[in-house]
Amino acid sequence: MSASHSSELPRPRLKTPNMLMEIISTLIFIIAVTVLFDLAIPRSLVDGHSMEPTFHGEDRLVVSRVHYLLGEPQRGDILVFNSLEADRVMLIKRVIGLPGETVEMRGQAIYINGEALDESYIKEPCRINRCSDDTWELAAGEYFMMGDNRNNSRDSRRFGPVPLNKIVGQVVFRYWPLASAGTIGN
Repeated sequence: MSASHSSELPRPRLKTPNMLMEIISTLIFIIAVTVLFDLAIPRSLVDGHSMEPTFHGEDRLVVSRVHYLLGEPQRGDILVFNSLEADRVMLIKRVIGLPGETVEMRGQAIYINGEALDESYIKEPCRINRCSDDTWELAAGEYFMMGDNRNNSRDSRRFGPVPLNKIVGQVVFRYWPLASAGTIGN
């Protein structure tokens, strides 16, 4: 075949999707990624003052559901969990007591198995009317959760230990306000 004869043959056309199909495919992809991201790493909004000074009202946080697939919560971790009370809201609190431990409120201070807990993260010393003496024995799979603002926190002192199956995940990142954005350690 000569070169001039091959140039007379029509070139194959590329099949290009129409614009509407491209937009629909892109939207479906974005929705699927967003849903999967929210299932694995949900976002949470701080509502109230119970975690001050660590978090303030309207802070926006990223919560990791996968942190406890291979491990368990540790003292100092900040968790989101489903409330044990009838309101069924999600709460954000700090892990104070671990399974098998004895948590004691004595003289407005926290003791774990008889040892005073160093709590540099709390907002202010607990007032006597908010932190009356009490003791909690934690069973397997139970965690004692408290807010950092002890005088303004609805926590395990009120509703008791939180079972592992109520824990949604660990707070790992604050993305709003931008001035406070960053990773969250315990």
